[in-house]
Amino acid sequence: MAYNTAQVRNVALTGHSGAGKTALAEAMLFAAGQLKRLGRVEDGTTVSDYTKEEVERKISLTATVLNCQWNGHLLNILDAPGYADFFGETQSVLRAVDAAVVVVDAPSGAQIGTERAWGLAQEAKLPRLVFANKLDHTDLDLEELQAQLKDRLGRQVVPLQLPVNPGPGFNQLIDLVQMRLFTYANGASEQGAVPAQFEARANELHQQLVEAVAETDEMLMEKYFSEGELTPEELAAGLSRAVVQAQLFPLCFGDAYNSVGADRLLDTLVQYCPSPEEAVSLQVVQDGSVVQLEAKAEAPLVAFVFKTVGEQHVGELTLLRLFAGRLKPGDEVINSAKNATERIGQIFQLNGHGRTEVTEAKAGDIVALVKLKDTHTGNTLCGKGKAVVLPVVGFSEPLIRVAVSAKEKGGEDRLALGMARLHEEDPSFVFRFDGEVHQSLLLTQGDIHLSTLLQRLKARFGVEVNIEAPKIPYRETIKGRAEGHYRHKKQSGGRGQFGEVSLRIAPKARGEGFEFIDEVVGGAIPHNFIPAVEKGLLESLGEGPLSACQVVDVAVTLYDGKYHDVDSDEVSFKIAASLAFKDAFLKAKPILLEPIYSLSITVPEEYMGDVMGDLSARRGRISGMDTEEHHQIIHAEAPLAEIDRYATALRSMTQGRGMHAQKFERYEEVPAAIVDRVLAETKRPAA
Repeated sequence: MAYNTAQVRNVALTGHSGAGKTALAEAMLFAAGQLKRLGRVEDGTTVSDYTKEEVERKISLTATVLNCQWNGHLLNILDAPGYADFFGETQSVLRAVDAAVVVVDAPSGAQIGTERAWGLAQEAKLPRLVFANKLDHTDLDLEELQAQLKDRLGRQVVPLQLPVNPGPGFNQLIDLVQMRLFTYANGASEQGAVPAQFEARANELHQQLVEAVAETDEMLMEKYFSEGELTPEELAAGLSRAVVQAQLFPLCFGDAYNSVGADRLLDTLVQYCPSPEEAVSLQVVQDGSVVQLEAKAEAPLVAFVFKTVGEQHVGELTLLRLFAGRLKPGDEVINSAKNATERIGQIFQLNGHGRTEVTEAKAGDIVALVKLKDTHTGNTLCGKGKAVVLPVVGFSEPLIRVAVSAKEKGGEDRLALGMARLHEEDPSFVFRFDGEVHQSLLLTQGDIHLSTLLQRLKARFGVEVNIEAPKIPYRETIKGRAEGHYRHKKQSGGRGQFGEVSLRIAPKARGEGFEFIDEVVGGAIPHNFIPAVEKGLLESLGEGPLSACQVVDVAVTLYDGKYHDVDSDEVSFKIAASLAFKDAFLKAKPILLEPIYSLSITVPEEYMGDVMGDLSARRGRISGMDTEEHHQIIHAEAPLAEIDRYATALRSMTQGRGMHAQKFERYEEVPAAIVDRVLAETKRPAA
């Protein structure tokens, strides 16, 4: 069946790790008839988690595109990982959808990953739904759960169903819009009348839903006040409008493992969530002006690459969402981010690892392309002559930092190539050579993110690496003023070497860098040798006299020197300048500087004491605290040397319920009490 744009629904499944997103995706495909039997995460048989690493770890590591048909509509379902290391995948898929379903583990309630996923969807200005999962578990308090969800996600969270028998054997829901009972057996549902013992409660909740919808629209409010009810058509239309405008957030219930409630969620997505035509319009920059995109097949092509998948022996799949226009095999399009032309080959609709070739994609579709030359995650494809560039995804700063090197001799080039290819697929990590510490650094979102990257590097590029602790990029500067002098004289038969330099050194304000001042008068040093002196000083800044670290924020004044008519040359003055600089530097109260990072740490209140005590042990300084719902946010600063692998330590301290963000702030003086230890680590003795 061919679907027009109005019949498409694009939705992401997000939430805390372990809430059951992948199981829910499986249940939705099963309810829609896309699957003959339910796969299981623990058996490694789900459509969504198909990679070797996901099967082994039993968690989602990458976002997966799924699709199914439901009541004359096409649903593209993007199953996003919930583990904190892979929230970059969530950030990417939220750019490709028109609504988000935040899946909640009903026994555990709203967790920190729940709120983070909700916040990301809110930032993306997406309509949001909540699916409370695992209602077959014991000791459920649904009243408390709903109160908590309203408290943490917003009072606009409104239940669309009443679970009849939560707990072991759960299989019945009352739909509060239709006021019908749905009973489930073997994944299928049968409708019936609301049981008499639940009529009063169902009517009460139905009335609350009607009131909530009426409050979002003045005309509906007037109708409700005058007649005390809305027609089913008015209720459905008003609810859809309120959901699209993020005025109400529907709450659905179910048990994904046993496919209870999946059909109700599918109905909700089709009836109340926006089509690409109804979604919040996307503003883009075109030829320097801001324009609105229209989700029409007849409009010029605009498509966003939200993910790139590289598979061994298969090649690269480019996953994109068409926001406007249409695409056919053989079309020539422009990668506006790189000003390059691409020719479209085969176009596929994806269902996990499965592919179905299609002859055309149009506005609203989510498809995969193969064999593009130079198009990767974050790029925009558009029609010729239409220079539209969609904003790239802003990923969180990486939290784990390690130094890597190829195990095999001569493997550094393959390491760099492999990392570059992996980065095209996953821009949430950083790989770079740091000339300051002379190491190749890999920065990732966490330990599991790190290990999966290295697994892929080995499997696909045959590169194994050594991992070691990264060196801290300490820096050297001075607090005092001093003079330095050096005479370089060398005679070994034939022409000799001679250069004599006298200079003064003074500190500059932090961040002002290096300044060279020439005050030589009377030709003490010929003008043509002055650049050699400056070059010698610049080379000295790379490896300071104290710890062989970079020197910053100093002013050097060259005020005198001597030369020889025959023996003086540029090399002589470079050497003399370097050693005169060392002489002056070590007399000028040299100090070490260390990088200081700001931290924003979100933890449940019960872990505050442990986290703050640990920060103190790490030489951290707490600058303030905020309360966000039921979590505390600690704002602090700490030296980079003390927060190595802090993400791992924080998760351990908080049983996986704590998260943090960090970024570089500035350099500060290393405390005198630990200077000797730092100098020993950098393998240079103290002056």
